[in-house]
Amino acid sequence: MQPTNWYVITGAPCSGKTAVVTALEQRGFQVVHEVARAFIDEELQKGRSLEAIKQDMTVFERQILDRKLEIESRLARDTLTFLDRALPDSIAYYRLCGIDPRGAIEKSRTYRYKEVFLFERLLFEKDRVRSEDDNLAAGLERLLAESYRMLGYSPVSVPLMPIGERIDFILKRI
Repeated sequence: MQPTNWYVITGAPCSGKTAVVTALEQRGFQVVHEVARAFIDEELQKGRSLEAIKQDMTVFERQILDRKLEIESRLARDTLTFLDRALPDSIAYYRLCGIDPRGAIEKSRTYRYKEVFLFERLLFEKDRVRSEDDNLAAGLERLLAESYRMLGYSPVSVPLMPIGERIDFILKRI
């Protein structure tokens, strides 16, 4: 694993990751926004429906994993960077979808993240790119923690609090 100065912000859908990452970016930090959300937005703009985009979950999840790897391969490893999800998140999604996770596990060993922050869930709200529900979100939260622990991380649980307080909580730990 190549060591990095990257910090992962992860958690179930609807846990406030995007709001915190956006606020960190506004404070001048380098960030990588969620790859799956960007991919889905691109495909929706092309006129595809969410159902069509996720029709074959194996293809979808592999595309997301490959995009994550491509993006992370272009990042400077010594630059402090916050990632809205990272390669190991794909392990959890593969497992959730019943896909063999071995390829995702192998690719997730490419980089060593400085720290992993696991956000506690908020009340679940559907939006135009979320296809999960509250039960799936709870299962995914558990799978995310398991996936990072399997790779030797001890995710830091980030409790529910206002965005600014979550940012302060994170910044005190880096």
